[in-house]
Amino acid sequence: MVPPSDNPALRPSIYADLPGDIAISFEFFPPKTEAMEQTLWESVETLTPLGPRFVSVTYGAGGSTRERTHATVARIARDTPIPAAAHLTCVNASRSEIDEIADAYWQAGIRHIVALRGDPPAKDVRFEARPDGYATSAELVAGLKRRHDFEISVGVYPEVHPEAASANADLDALRAKLDAGATRGISQFFFEPDTFLRFRDKVAAAGISAEIVPGILPVTNFANLQRMAAPCGTDVPAWMAHLFAGLDDKPAARQLVAATIAAELCRRLYAGGVRHFHFYTLNRAELTYAICHMLGVRPMMSIAA
Repeated sequence: MVPPSDNPALRPSIYADLPGDIAISFEFFPPKTEAMEQTLWESVETLTPLGPRFVSVTYGAGGSTRERTHATVARIARDTPIPAAAHLTCVNASRSEIDEIADAYWQAGIRHIVALRGDPPAKDVRFEARPDGYATSAELVAGLKRRHDFEISVGVYPEVHPEAASANADLDALRAKLDAGATRGISQFFFEPDTFLRFRDKVAAAGISAEIVPGILPVTNFANLQRMAAPCGTDVPAWMAHLFAGLDDKPAARQLVAATIAAELCRRLYAGGVRHFHFYTLNRAELTYAICHMLGVRPMMSIAA
């Protein structure tokens, strides 16, 4: 007979008694339409009471959302108490153009940049730096720091950047970005906790002490996930395909499955010592809010009360 203490069926919930001692941050993308803008601001209003460390706003391939990104970040900084961060890439921009963008953000009160090399605007095309532009995200970080004293976050890849020559070369690239002035790394999304925890340990073993934050993607559309995962080399486990099978025409059920998967991932990362989670919200608040709630995060006004 299995002793009660060793019987999984008799153990407390994996979410029981979580103290809510985690930091959270959120990523949004700039809206294309009036309806999408309304959805975005409803999401911002829903998530703001959770007290995120910051929220970031993405920058489209090839700088295609430059004006919309600026407008969205500036409004968050102006109309909410949340520190706002703007994504910025090297693609299709000269160094002088990036200086202008950085100046505009600084003048708007933005003090945090997520600096990325960026993806080319066309599929199946490799990135090529402009002769008058930055060739790497490390160069971009250095250029931004010369211009203003931004806080800078950069991307990291637990499953190795698809263009990296090796895992060690990828670590060297991270070290270069941090040496250039970056503050922290935010990871590409992943779906197995060991993927991130092993990467975190490799980073530490390489003598890199900067904060490495896991990027969490709550998945509601499995077909879209597969299209997103392939170009960045993210493994999609077979068990995820099994869980989403048969739910194509059942969006509410997909939401429940998505929340369960992401919450369990976060809980297991928490058990591994992670205390900051960066959520890719896709401008939808419900899943992220539910996951944060399960992790013990409550609205700041409720905590104060």
